[in-house]
Amino acid sequence: MPQKIPTDIPGCYLRFAEKEDTALILDFIHGLAAYEKMADQVVATEELLRKNLFGKQSYAEVLLAYDRDEPVGFALFFHSFSTFRGQAGIYLEDLYVNPSARGRGIGTALLAFLAQLAVERDCARLEWSVLNWNKPAIDFYESLKARPLDDWTTYRLSGRALRNMAQHAASGQA
Repeated sequence: MPQKIPTDIPGCYLRFAEKEDTALILDFIHGLAAYEKMADQVVATEELLRKNLFGKQSYAEVLLAYDRDEPVGFALFFHSFSTFRGQAGIYLEDLYVNPSARGRGIGTALLAFLAQLAVERDCARLEWSVLNWNKPAIDFYESLKARPLDDWTTYRLSGRALRNMAQHAASGQA
């Protein structure tokens, strides 16, 4: 049985996900995607998650939140690295709490544990992104004294653009 990590919320605890939790993780991903109006963009499968979260090379970790033994949320995160600081960081890719469990401090408990984990792992920072329209999340993060980084813009290569760039590199032109 995985170790339960206590929280300040009566009846709630956290724990690290295991391979057997793959279907639950995918359910949370679908819940998050529906909330973000991006359900049609989810291509993750249990097989892909099992391979990439619990396989030979683990690319991310997942923290699960429970309320009276009912799963109610998750945080998926991985390590980043700051060349200027010379230290690792934790990048929170996704944080999601079921609508019925919101407002009870579960999101705060997930973030607080990740902050504690970042300190324990000698990380320089904990970072994440939020959609510009997601006012409830922005208000929540700002209530925790998190600050937006207005001086940076995120860029992404994916799909055809990613494959084209890979072919460019493979041809020796990069």
